[in-house]
Amino acid sequence: MLDAIVVGAGHAGCEAAYSLAKAGKKTALVTIAVSHIASMPCNPSIGGPAKGIVVREIDALGGIMPKIADKTALQFKMLNTTKGPGVWSMRVQSDKPEYSKAMQDVLMNLDNLEVIEDICEEVIIEDKKFKGIRLQKGGNLEAKVCILTTGTYMDSCTMISSEVVSEGPDHQPTTKNLSESLRKNGINLFRLKTGTPQRVKTSTIDFSKTKYEPGTKDFIRFSEETESILPFEEQLPCYLTYTTDETKKIILDNLNKSSMYSGVVKGVGPRYCPSIEDKIVRFKDKERHQLFLEPISRGLDLTYVQGFSTSMPRDVQEKMVHSLIGLEHAEIVKYAYAIEYDAVDPLQVKANLELKDIDGLFISGQILGTSGYEEAAGLGIMAGINARRKIDNESPFVLKRDEAYIGVMIDDLITKGTKEPYRLLTSRAEYRLLMRHDNAEHRLIKYGYENKLISEERYQKYLNKKQKLEELKQYLVETKISYETGINEYLNNIGYEEDDNTSHNAYELSKRPNVEIKDLLEYLDNHDYSDDLINEVQIEIKYEGYIDKARREANHMLKMDNIKLPTDVDYTKVDNLALEARQKLNQVKPYTLGQASRISGINPSDIQVLAIWLKQKNS
Repeated sequence: MLDAIVVGAGHAGCEAAYSLAKAGKKTALVTIAVSHIASMPCNPSIGGPAKGIVVREIDALGGIMPKIADKTALQFKMLNTTKGPGVWSMRVQSDKPEYSKAMQDVLMNLDNLEVIEDICEEVIIEDKKFKGIRLQKGGNLEAKVCILTTGTYMDSCTMISSEVVSEGPDHQPTTKNLSESLRKNGINLFRLKTGTPQRVKTSTIDFSKTKYEPGTKDFIRFSEETESILPFEEQLPCYLTYTTDETKKIILDNLNKSSMYSGVVKGVGPRYCPSIEDKIVRFKDKERHQLFLEPISRGLDLTYVQGFSTSMPRDVQEKMVHSLIGLEHAEIVKYAYAIEYDAVDPLQVKANLELKDIDGLFISGQILGTSGYEEAAGLGIMAGINARRKIDNESPFVLKRDEAYIGVMIDDLITKGTKEPYRLLTSRAEYRLLMRHDNAEHRLIKYGYENKLISEERYQKYLNKKQKLEELKQYLVETKISYETGINEYLNNIGYEEDDNTSHNAYELSKRPNVEIKDLLEYLDNHDYSDDLINEVQIEIKYEGYIDKARREANHMLKMDNIKLPTDVDYTKVDNLALEARQKLNQVKPYTLGQASRISGINPSDIQVLAIWLKQKNS
């Protein structure tokens, strides 16, 4: 018997299978096609606001996406650098085919992992316990646990206007039988919709009419184990263009031909990544909408028109694309389409991503109602870790909301549910200053090490780095910079009026706006620190007050999350609770008082009632 089965080899499935196999568990990864492992059916990029921090978190936990993203990137860019460090985030433009090939190479050569090219038709459940799966080509697989990561392939259909085809992305097969199998076992499913824009021939675009968008020149990467990246001079740029009045007219004149507006679409689409017709309808007063032209691969004459997702007919898409600045003569190689698919209601899932009512069956990735490669991969590694821990009879591994964006995402899904494809945003995280791009290792590498995914060598390297970080902070606290070094001339040059005979404490100077620790060390002849380490220390010092405040608030929340609630209680029998609170509490069955407080529709008065009831119950 296998230890684990992972169904689906998208970004969630890859992380889940990788983490199980790396931890020594005999695992089978079932995929429709080996050639589509870790495919990118939508945008050819990894990262972005909040999402880039998730990729850093995956790296700290010991996952594979960050390494592959660094290895196959066409461009590296740090976003939001004009804002505070709490929202800095990295994105890479990926070489789409090379990313998939690199992931295939890792998984196909991984010890303890067998990749099976087939379709899962049925999940075999006996007495509310997972037993195995039935394959389309015949035969069953048995295992102790299973992780479903079917993405957008479960009972999916693609739509271009009124043309509806039962298929997955890129004309891949789909299956209705798996959906029926889940329903038969009491699992609630709902329909979701997403979409993708056109791919056009790069050589037919007039880039002179668009805005040049290069990457970041500094050495940046997702994985701390990445030692070199594609040189800046060899990176490919993106370009920025806009819709026009003509684009708007074409869309409004043909709105009834869109799958979304003609009634063909039944599922709910992503609010934060809408189709272009949805943008035009919802924001009629907006003069224009920006679109990014993104390279797909160094070896392909293809560009991805980011932000131009649609389900209009092909002839209308031709007119729409030709109305764009710089794309007047662009040749469409692949038309945009919408896709609809089955997803599992996340309120049925526990914090470890295991179904509440079926022992040993885990749900992860877009099937759980999320959108995006990064969200899927974050869920995938958490499902893989927790499946391994279940096999080994260890307690569930749950990340808190102040520890990781991944923790925020899972808590949101299992507490509030979702009616649309869930997308991570920095605004979803109350403690985003504690969960920055730069400190992912400090937050999570211990967990990766404990869960057998971070090597001893890497963990010791991190501990050495942490020691040097503390050394630098202490050095700044204990060191004075004499006026004789010329420090006051530096301060005067950046806007401070200083007495020529004044010396300064280095730590206090570091707190000042515009003062860079890297510059201060020049006056101390101390250069034994990397730029990354210096930047981490600088953020901690300059934002010390805000960080301390966020930690206090997080500790207050932690107290509520440490108050456990019984999961077998009938809340209709708890006196003084509001009717809506009783209904929501019975639906979610929260594990802690903190989780209960985050359920939509639960008021502070309901939490007070629960606290009193719990105290009386335990007295």
